[in-house]
Amino acid sequence: MWAATSTIRPMRLLAGQARLSRAWAPRPASLARQFSSTRCAMTGAIQKITVENPIVELDGDEMTRIIWKKIREELILPYLQLDIKYFDLGLEYRDETNDQVTVDAANAILKYQVGVKCATITPDEARVKEFNLKEMWRSPNGTIRNILGGTVFREPIILSKIPKPIPGWVNPIIIGRHAFGDQYRSTDFVAPGPGKLQLVYTPADGAAATVMNVYDFQGPGVAMAMYNTDESITGFAHSSFKMAIAKKMPLFMSTKNTILKKYDGRFKDIFQDIYDTQYKTAFEELNIYYEHRLIDDMVAQAIKSAGGFVWATKNYDGDVQSDILAQGFGSLGMMTSELLTPDGKIIESEAAHGTVTRHYREYQKGNETSTNPVASIFAWTRGLLHRAKLDGNDALRLFATDLEAACIEVIDADGVMTKDLALAIHGKAMQRAHWVVTDVYLDAVKAKLQTKLAARAKL
Repeated sequence: MWAATSTIRPMRLLAGQARLSRAWAPRPASLARQFSSTRCAMTGAIQKITVENPIVELDGDEMTRIIWKKIREELILPYLQLDIKYFDLGLEYRDETNDQVTVDAANAILKYQVGVKCATITPDEARVKEFNLKEMWRSPNGTIRNILGGTVFREPIILSKIPKPIPGWVNPIIIGRHAFGDQYRSTDFVAPGPGKLQLVYTPADGAAATVMNVYDFQGPGVAMAMYNTDESITGFAHSSFKMAIAKKMPLFMSTKNTILKKYDGRFKDIFQDIYDTQYKTAFEELNIYYEHRLIDDMVAQAIKSAGGFVWATKNYDGDVQSDILAQGFGSLGMMTSELLTPDGKIIESEAAHGTVTRHYREYQKGNETSTNPVASIFAWTRGLLHRAKLDGNDALRLFATDLEAACIEVIDADGVMTKDLALAIHGKAMQRAHWVVTDVYLDAVKAKLQTKLAARAKL
């Protein structure tokens, strides 16, 4: 960890990006107070809630970075006495530190058990050129997952006012993606012509190698070898069972073990053994259950269900189904994302969307933008809820719950929403009066939150 700093480095523009503090060592408490001092008057007689233990904040890029700053300064710090360990994961600073900042941020989450993350850029060739990067840095999310372990769970933020393409989904479906191995760490190969493809396993103890004939190519083709580990599958199982218990929902795990009898069969067997020996009693006490389903059957069952369950998926299945889930509930922008470790003690939460580059380009031109900030707000609240659970801080839990409710009520009850949600409601008939810019929506949420906190203070 680099040395902490007690001052804010000057804001500067690099490659068109608005920059906040470059201090990626822990932010001292005085800096948190400085951030909130200009807004404290808004809270009136509402007393700040003391949060005894820190959270780790991971800043991001482009439009989400701008929104993230406003959320922190106007919806979080004026109400919480909070020690934030700040890390700048903006692409330029990751490049400046050779991405060491991402590693240090992940290690800080391991230490403090709660992280909240703004959306970040995963660079491609175009981004390398745009930002003049030293190299094409890996996805920050992938780096963090590799260090923390755990499973990524995505949950819809349900609005009654937004039409659902799958109207029967009245309860949330939480999907857990086993983000390790399989196609995403596979070795693929283009066979240029006729030849024999073999898979060889050589034991580390010097025993004889196992050679498996895969295919005899008669002409050009493609091949792929992939893997997973018992350790990773076991962690996936523990995270999934713990999430189901936390949400008090049944758990389904899906594979295609009828075809991949050994590969997917291993997932099925590990899950079943862990359930039978460690979680069955707890599930029965909550009147919930666990089942394994074939992936095709599970998809059909999910579509015709009313929701209300946790769905543990393999890597590729989770990648696909999480987007189907988001769209089925009405909006790709209304989805939380939480990385939960197998012991259930560590959470890293973020919005399940990107940096909204298109809106950022309009923002740079000085044009009005209407970017949906709800998922970014929920990234903060879900982290704060986990901090409250770990610390036994009921006041913090109620604050986070009130903030989430304010976000939803402003849309459902008051009809104040960003352009993406208005389009989902009105379609081609949408008019300018149907939506507001991001700041107006955030101001409405702030007013609603203050009303809720004031009412709670009188109880």
